[in-house]
Amino acid sequence: MQPDDLETPSDRVRARRLARRATLTRRGLLVGGLVAAGGAVTALVAATLPDGGWPDAAPRDVASLPVPVPTEGTVSPAAEPAGAQTLLSIWAHPDDDIIFSNPGLTAAIAEGATVRTVFVTGGDAGRGLDYMRSRELGIMKAYNRMRGSTADWTPRQITLLTGARVTRFVPDDDPRFSLTMLRLPDGNLDATGFAATGRTGLTQLLDGRAPTLSPLDGSPALDVTRLRASLAELVGAARPTRVSTHIPRGSAFAAGDHPDHSCVGELARGAAPAAGVSATAVSYFLGYPSQSQPVNVSGGPLDDKVETYRTYAQDDPVIRCADAHACLAQRGFGEWLRRSYSKSDTELQLR
Repeated sequence: MQPDDLETPSDRVRARRLARRATLTRRGLLVGGLVAAGGAVTALVAATLPDGGWPDAAPRDVASLPVPVPTEGTVSPAAEPAGAQTLLSIWAHPDDDIIFSNPGLTAAIAEGATVRTVFVTGGDAGRGLDYMRSRELGIMKAYNRMRGSTADWTPRQITLLTGARVTRFVPDDDPRFSLTMLRLPDGNLDATGFAATGRTGLTQLLDGRAPTLSPLDGSPALDVTRLRASLAELVGAARPTRVSTHIPRGSAFAAGDHPDHSCVGELARGAAPAAGVSATAVSYFLGYPSQSQPVNVSGGPLDDKVETYRTYAQDDPVIRCADAHACLAQRGFGEWLRRSYSKSDTELQLR
């Protein structure tokens, strides 16, 4: 089964609208080669986001259907070519990877690794689809900067074997990279969700207080069983040699972190072995609590990390910063950017 190509003439009209909103000028468009007069990257994102949402490719009541167990030899529609070294990152929000796992992420790209990234929520913060889309645009620009490219990213919609529907973006010049979006609602800093998305999030889903979560783009709702199976399917489809994700719930290092972070860490910790990935191949990165650790990113690596973050932030109006000094002066973010700490499975101190 092949993913559907979503580009249409009406989608390109929306792309031009988002291009105007994003105000992609030469002056505002970053560094390191991401210079585009009008932003080629801009058109690529919005090109697949029709006003009416996605056409139905699977029943909306997916949560009521049995979760398929792939048989030996079954190939997921999400399968991608693996490299000699494939890094799979599983994160809660677009930007978590460049804040908490860099400079390691940039180093992996520089070493020629195949890099697959999954974002579980849209990071919408209750602000709706336009804000979600702006964050997706920003993270593609950040990846372009890290890999030294100005290429467009082509979006495709994929219905997994589980019935879940995801959106995947792949740069036109290098299929070794991909960003896969589940677009579930942001759970808020206090795990109470947002009024705009029914006050639900990953915490309620994992705790059994919400039977399902509905993706922001109108894709079929997911219950916890189907979400876990979908993540396991995505891990198997990437065939990673290593996995990066958040500190999971129950770890001593999760206290004080965003609840979405620790929920995704828990989900990823379960998905990796279900897909045949050894526990020793998974690294868990400290989120907000990293600010209590000593500074361990400085000099050139810090400069590069901050510029990648700034590149992303130009399309995130909540955290936009004009230069490196302004980015590092941001409360919280400045501390997290100066640090990157990971734990192995045996170091999690699970309770």
